[in-house]
Amino acid sequence: MRIGIIGGGLTGLVAAHALARDHEITVFEKLPYPGGCLSSYHINDYWIERYYHHCFSSDAMLFSLLKELGIEKDLEWKTGSTGYYARDTIYPLNTPMEILRYPELTFLDKARLGWLTLTAKKADITILDDIPADQFIQKNLGANIYTSFFEPLLKSKFGDHRKAVSAAWLISRIAIRSNRGVEGERLGYIRGGFHHLIDALVSSIQAKGGTICLQTPVTSAIQEKGGWTINGEQFDTILSTIPPQELERCGGPALPHIPYQGAACLTLAMNRQVTNGIYWLNMKDPAPYGAVVTHTNFIPVDQYGEHLVYLASYFTGTVPPRLDERMLADFCSRFSVRPGEITWHRMAVDPFAGPVYTTGYRSLIPRYEQKGLFMAGMFSQTNYPERSMEGSIRAGFEVAECIRNAGAP
Repeated sequence: MRIGIIGGGLTGLVAAHALARDHEITVFEKLPYPGGCLSSYHINDYWIERYYHHCFSSDAMLFSLLKELGIEKDLEWKTGSTGYYARDTIYPLNTPMEILRYPELTFLDKARLGWLTLTAKKADITILDDIPADQFIQKNLGANIYTSFFEPLLKSKFGDHRKAVSAAWLISRIAIRSNRGVEGERLGYIRGGFHHLIDALVSSIQAKGGTICLQTPVTSAIQEKGGWTINGEQFDTILSTIPPQELERCGGPALPHIPYQGAACLTLAMNRQVTNGIYWLNMKDPAPYGAVVTHTNFIPVDQYGEHLVYLASYFTGTVPPRLDERMLADFCSRFSVRPGEITWHRMAVDPFAGPVYTTGYRSLIPRYEQKGLFMAGMFSQTNYPERSMEGSIRAGFEVAECIRNAGAP
């Protein structure tokens, strides 16, 4: 079959890799580079992701893919430390003593929070889909835990949508991040950057005869007798990995819209670190970003020659004006950084960075096969109720299998 794939992000590339041996594959990607949210900058003599990334010890499908591509030896495991910025102070929250010293929560609050962490993996996500996260926390853990711990996280992640986010997302988020030791969380990273994964997928697709068309936005996807056309080019079937509402604008079927939000991630480099050795610093105090992610407090700075920091912000609709300037000015002021200390900075913006897991989201998830075409991506069942590289890779392989079955004699 001739198969057109809309979107050259992780799911699209994995599906193309899986299908290219037996089918004629063309991938359409609107950006000048593949990988989507897993793409990277090439700075000086190193690579760094446009959006911060790491993987978890439970990511079995990712590990299988790395082995299949021959790069599993490059996966290394590090400790990711976390903390909170509250009342103009950095509070590390890794060891039991650090948690006990955190002043924003009472001892009873901390005990309840510990109980939630221990029980999150056993929770029945299906019954939490219709329950707002804020109501769940306030009812089961108390108002102070919500306002002092969870509300800043939900606000930084979802903004005005925070009261609509389901408890299913929140509990899943806690469960996936519960692999912690006394010093922090065990996280994985590919030595040299995740661009090695993207490059390996691209090489695999092209070696099997597949084509990847960069800087080629899809303007029309029209069903015709016996197949589809993408930008006037004929295919037996198509796989769309973009949000369903975006495909509908191109001529695809009308399906329930998936609520999405955008991400703005400012990456900067400097010659010192300013977050007391903490990798992931959540902002409780108001700021134009929700977290300060110091990559070189996770991966050793000697691999880059300079300290790398992400400032992460989420938005709905269009990115706020001059957001990069406001983020940079706030960071310099808050962490006593002179502007001249920052050697470079770049802003990455994706208006469809990921779904917003509102109450009732589970009922919106589309099947892989939809009205004569196939769909998979961040909106798929494998990425519910928390998106991840693992979920996107699983979606790519599963939809490829559906396409094979549909095309069988």
